[in-house]
Amino acid sequence: MGISIINETKAAFPKVAFDFIKNTVLGKSYELTVIIASPAIVKRLNLTYRDKNHPTDILSFPLSKSEGEIYLCQSAARKKAKEFGLSYEKYFTLLFIHGCAHLKGYDHGVRMEAFEAKLQRKLNEQTKSKDGTQYRNRNRRRHLPN
Repeated sequence: MGISIINETKAAFPKVAFDFIKNTVLGKSYELTVIIASPAIVKRLNLTYRDKNHPTDILSFPLSKSEGEIYLCQSAARKKAKEFGLSYEKYFTLLFIHGCAHLKGYDHGVRMEAFEAKLQRKLNEQTKSKDGTQYRNRNRRRHLPN
């Protein structure tokens, strides 16, 4: 079991510690598929499942207790990263953490923010010695409605 990444856009995407984050949040036996999708696909899914007629940066879909999917839209993520004054790479990582937290069962609120912050600290410890990058949730944003 593990993680599969499908890049439907064929565009390069940031290097993210996908395995570390997925295994830390969801466990090694959780089967996760990450789809890097076009704005059109994400818009269609957002309309179908959330009744919102625009692309969003991330959508998470739990398929079972041990399997899920995360759709990431690069163009929407780039736009939001600029809005929050974050690098695209950091924001993309924060999105993945956020999506995994939803698959773990967290809803927006203080508990989810605390969980994300704790995971970001772990990620900082894991990556600090490798590349010096630190990931902080400066935006405290809430992506999906309750």
